[in-house]
Amino acid sequence: MNKLRTVMVGAAALGLAAAATPALAFPDGPIEFVIPFGAGGGADIEGRLLAKEMSAVLGVPVTPVNRPGGGGAVTYTYIKNSKPDGHTVAWNSSSVLTTTNLGNTDFAYDAMDHVGRVEFQPQPFVVKADAKWNNFAEFVAACKAAPSTLKVANSGTGSATHTAAIQLMDAAGCKVVHLPKGIKGRNKSVLNGEADAMIAPLTGAVNLTNAGKLKILLMPTAERSTVFPDVPTAKEAGYDVSFDLFRGLSVAPNTPDDVKSKLADAMAKAANSPEFLKLAKTKGFTVAPLGHEDFEVLLAEENAKVKEIFASAGLLKTQ
Repeated sequence: MNKLRTVMVGAAALGLAAAATPALAFPDGPIEFVIPFGAGGGADIEGRLLAKEMSAVLGVPVTPVNRPGGGGAVTYTYIKNSKPDGHTVAWNSSSVLTTTNLGNTDFAYDAMDHVGRVEFQPQPFVVKADAKWNNFAEFVAACKAAPSTLKVANSGTGSATHTAAIQLMDAAGCKVVHLPKGIKGRNKSVLNGEADAMIAPLTGAVNLTNAGKLKILLMPTAERSTVFPDVPTAKEAGYDVSFDLFRGLSVAPNTPDDVKSKLADAMAKAANSPEFLKLAKTKGFTVAPLGHEDFEVLLAEENAKVKEIFASAGLLKTQ
């Protein structure tokens, strides 16, 4: 009897000890950092560096994994269906709005939770360095003189670059042929003369522009770029349009708020690290972290803009 009582008391003590043991604090293991696009591009380079800096902040491995496809749809579907514990994050971009409105997913952007924004960058209107147009007005004049003949390359149908091109060309009353060439093919098509112009993220055009192979005619953004301060904005040219590319983090729906807050804090610290700020200065993007609430406001505003642009072009897929 005494032996049985001793066993029962011991079991009870173990139960109390287990109950008193707090849950493991986040993060309690590696974090998978999912990049929606292939290796070697701007999204990949930025994402891998941010993951490295976040790992230093959080004290656990933050491992980049490329899951390209569907303009981001493969990654966002993977995130939506992942465990809501913060150990799987997506390196999102404006594609989280374009690919969902294009119908590449069967859900809208708000089917996921969003941690925050890291950076934004303009998407300049670019031509070959020796092109005959020295400003955007000259390009528009040529376009109106021969409608539907000039070709403007983008990263893919419904991409952020295509979205910006539609918005800008519509505002200018300029009918062009939109060429979906992929991220690598976009630049090449302008350089080899297949396309007359392109819209690209600034990070995708800065090196070739500095090398004297491309020239930027216009920036469809709110303020002039500090990298190319002599290039006018669309508004300065008389067109009230703006569609920047952003990048940030998304997680599975129903991820606890405290986990998202910790991720957002690590994200902001990583974005403001010397190495990431150095990359920003080199590539031309603006580090401007936003937390969950402010990012949600921005997403709603930009989503409405994407819907309007896609509706005008017949690209909008009703959810």
